[in-house]
Amino acid sequence: MLKNQNIEITPELIANHGLNEEEYAKILELIGREPTYTELGIFSAMWNEHCSYKSSKKWLKTLPTTGDRVIHGPGENAGVVDIDDGQAVVFKMESHNHPSYIEPYQGAATGVGGILRDVFTMGARPIAAMNALRFGAPDHEKTRHLVSGVVAGVGGYGNSFGVPTVGGEVEFDPRYNGNILVNAFAAGLADADKIFLCAAKGVGLPIVYLGAKTGRDGVGGATMASAEFGDDIDEKRPTVQVGDPFTEKCLLEACLELMQTGAVISIQDMGAAGLTCSAVEMGAQGNLGVELYLDDVPTREEAMTAYEMMLSESQERMLMVLDPEKEDVAKAIFHKWDLDFAIVGKTTDDLRFRVIHEGTEVANLPIKDLGDEAPEYDRPRKDYPAPSALGEIDSNIDVAQALLTLVGNANGASRRWVWEQYDHLIQGNSVQVPGGDAGVVRVEGADGKKALAFSVDVTPRYCEANPREGGKQAVAECWRNLSAVGALPLASTDNLNFGNPEKPEIMEQFSQAILGIGDACRALEFPIVSGNVSLYNETNGIGILPTPAIGGVGLLKDWAKMMTLSFKQEGEVILLIGEKGTHLGQSALLRDCFNRIEGDAPAVDLDKEAKHGALIRELIDQEQLTACHDLSDGGLVVALAEMAMKGKIGAQLELSNDLGELFGEDQARYIVTVKSDNLESVLAAAKEQNVPVTQLGTVGGDKLEAKDIFAVSVAELSDFHESWFPDYMAAEAAQ
Repeated sequence: MLKNQNIEITPELIANHGLNEEEYAKILELIGREPTYTELGIFSAMWNEHCSYKSSKKWLKTLPTTGDRVIHGPGENAGVVDIDDGQAVVFKMESHNHPSYIEPYQGAATGVGGILRDVFTMGARPIAAMNALRFGAPDHEKTRHLVSGVVAGVGGYGNSFGVPTVGGEVEFDPRYNGNILVNAFAAGLADADKIFLCAAKGVGLPIVYLGAKTGRDGVGGATMASAEFGDDIDEKRPTVQVGDPFTEKCLLEACLELMQTGAVISIQDMGAAGLTCSAVEMGAQGNLGVELYLDDVPTREEAMTAYEMMLSESQERMLMVLDPEKEDVAKAIFHKWDLDFAIVGKTTDDLRFRVIHEGTEVANLPIKDLGDEAPEYDRPRKDYPAPSALGEIDSNIDVAQALLTLVGNANGASRRWVWEQYDHLIQGNSVQVPGGDAGVVRVEGADGKKALAFSVDVTPRYCEANPREGGKQAVAECWRNLSAVGALPLASTDNLNFGNPEKPEIMEQFSQAILGIGDACRALEFPIVSGNVSLYNETNGIGILPTPAIGGVGLLKDWAKMMTLSFKQEGEVILLIGEKGTHLGQSALLRDCFNRIEGDAPAVDLDKEAKHGALIRELIDQEQLTACHDLSDGGLVVALAEMAMKGKIGAQLELSNDLGELFGEDQARYIVTVKSDNLESVLAAAKEQNVPVTQLGTVGGDKLEAKDIFAVSVAELSDFHESWFPDYMAAEAAQ
């Protein structure tokens, strides 16, 4: 008979494990008895929101996840997509929001470490990383400290591991004051026919523990990540993991070396819920049972209990099913890299999950039920309020001053201070530095011409005003950013950050955003192949803005044709591809220059997105453009200013004094420049494909200037743009 380990299972203990009365009753029904303390911890880990997706599964099933290039979609550690020549890109994005608010350096660092393991667990060498960061109001008492710690954590782990950080987002809003967002993305390269999966195969085979030792850090982390914050945040600090990027680098090399020997039958990262989740997923996906012997688990702390070992989220660890004939080869590789290698269990044919500690069976559970029988909720929803009406906007503004405000405030300023703390050039394959529309990395092998482009995007204020259009727009903007550098968008990953799903208005927000994401992914042939859901992003009942971040990957057949956004030479013609702007609802102009957030999100016409993007990629491939930039926050004049600042050269423009045309955030639009010799052919191509095009002016001079409307020097724009972040963070350094 199983021992209860002398801990009484009380209603309070059950609630502290994030399980409600109905869920606990279901556990009793499944196993026919009261669980042991360790079993309660296992169910808590497997059935929490972070691991089971119990509030989101219903809606995630509506997303498109297949396509001609998709090798593996959701359900594995990461998505896998064919990039030709027998190669595949492996990628995913995940959140580490709660841990990063509690302990910003380690929370962000281990978020990077976890997503890197998801990629190399599948046999891919990481080649690129990105992140999407959101912080509270700049003047909030915690914001500078959180920015400093998170950026240092991302850089400290990624730089030490040796992966370039090629892009991302950093935004500020008071709604993140009590719950910041740290979303980490990683991508790697693998041979398309040598992808490693987590499903165990074969009965009686050894289960091997690989990597670093197990400690008490992170115990209960997944459960903590599935709950709102209150006034007890500091008490949750012990649930944050501690990372070691140098150990992870050794783990990467050892795993990739071992994979070449044929010794690996299946392999799984120990991420959320640690040994519990990895062992259960390996067994359940392979329709096998698992027996674990905790006395053989390498530990770094004395007298660890079975509960602690099963729920520890110590970093840099893997679990593997091994070909027993190659045990000595595998052990030698891991010992060479100074990593632990221990046989801690075996596969069985009875679909049970058994855990033995100090001669006692502390858990004996139906392994499939731990995942398959996890609760799945169709949470109540209620009609989402219609967007607020857009009131009158005073058009009598100083356009030059508005432009300086938009490029020089917290959300419009250069992120150079951030990305210069990341090593974006390591591995020697980065061909576009952060600050452009998308990061671009050369692909080694084949003919040396191929490259991959990466972008991550979402506009949370759109998503709050109109979740379905906001979901569409997040996908469309990511897709446009890839197209703007000349890449064919292949597939995407999502990181769905929302508040408490038990609130009907949040559940409606979530469901509508997913429907919008699905609409756009289908129309743009941009399937979701991996992702993450992060709910309960609330503190004392105040939820974050809905933030469904979309990470995308695109393919360039010849990186030498890659486009950048900077103006190049005097005399080049500036064109707008797409309609003139009209839409000021939820715009950056309204927020930053009028202190108003109102109106509907801009509508996303997916047919136009597809058609306009196809034209852009065709023109880039034909080498008819000299620069390209998609339009987003701030609309036309902000995009022009960014191109001028990047190229350190101005432009003379023919524009009307209409705020919608100047600052509207209408979608499916790009600014391009062309040499005068190519102007007629570009205009003809646009006409043939029925894509609107407007000639805006020419590149040249030291000012961005529209006659009788505004004139501002490129030097002044750059000063405003580049100074905000360093000045802001200097105050943190001075403390």
